Amino acid sequence: MRRPSSHLVTAAVTALGTAAVLVATTLLGGPPAAAGSPQAKPGARGAEQLGDPEYGVCRGLDPRCYHGWGNFDPAEGYKILVYSRTAGPRHANLGPALPAGLNPPLSAANVAQSALVKMGQDNGFGVDWTEDVTQLSSAGRLMAYNAVVFMSTTRDTLDEAAQTALRQYIRGGGGFVGIHNAFGTEYNWPWYEGLLGGANFYDHGPSQPGTVQTLGRKDVSTAGLPARWAFSDEWYNLVPYPSRVRILAQVDEGTLERGVEGSLGHPGHGDSHPIAWCHYYDGGRAWLTTLGHDAKAFTDDGSAFAGAPQFRKLVLGGIESAMGRQPFCR
Repeated sequence: MRRPSSHLVTAAVTALGTAAVLVATTLLGGPPAAAGSPQAKPGARGAEQLGDPEYGVCRGLDPRCYHGWGNFDPAEGYKILVYSRTAGPRHANLGPALPAGLNPPLSAANVAQSALVKMGQDNGFGVDWTEDVTQLSSAGRLMAYNAVVFMSTTRDTLDEAAQTALRQYIRGGGGFVGIHNAFGTEYNWPWYEGLLGGANFYDHGPSQPGTVQTLGRKDVSTAGLPARWAFSDEWYNLVPYPSRVRILAQVDEGTLERGVEGSLGHPGHGDSHPIAWCHYYDGGRAWLTTLGHDAKAFTDDGSAFAGAPQFRKLVLGGIESAMGRQPFCR
């Protein structure tokens, strides 16, 4: 049952008097836990337990949340748009900022963008790339793509026109893929937080090796991956924690020798620390991963970076399912 909003409860209390308080707090899930109560013991998620934001859209694992309004004709082939604009810290794997326009020249330092271009070439789908926000200012222009990939974007990387266009695109049945610092983007836009699975970046521990656990084998992004595989990353801590999603893979926190506590004090997630998931959102499809910090994860440069092939397979499957070329979120 959908919980009533707080302003409706306040109105009910005002109208019905003190006797309504017990009803209102029950509808909201009960009053805040008192200090020393079982709910307030160490290990509780605190603010994460205050409620389940709805984001005002249909979201979750029910395919009926998907809209097929966009003109995505498979006969025309599949194409994605990779967006890597940063309005704050920039990951080294993105290389120098790209000039304006669509498909500007890529240098050897633009590792992550080049890897996704090559992924398309190797697997039969088109890839355009840009860091020019005006390329995202029209929903009609975005409808030319089966999925939009945010590759380690940062902070307020969209203007108002691009925000509107992205939302219209998703509502029309578009696909979205968020990689790594896509979680450090558009913090003050609740709709975007919902697109990420009702999750957001809080902090991370030191970059270090760990073990990824593959949870679901039915999804195209995880099919064929080993049950456990080595990888190195920053292992993002998330607040809020993803909800109403299918978690596809997680990191085993017990394999992180330096721990997972981040610079702001978040102690990790304990039993389940997700690193990849998928869901339907506001008419579209969204596939997400917090992995992708190290440039070597994207390349075949002979460096033998542990888990790089598994990571690229995970991302490839996420892209192909988000754009509708493969079954989504199985």
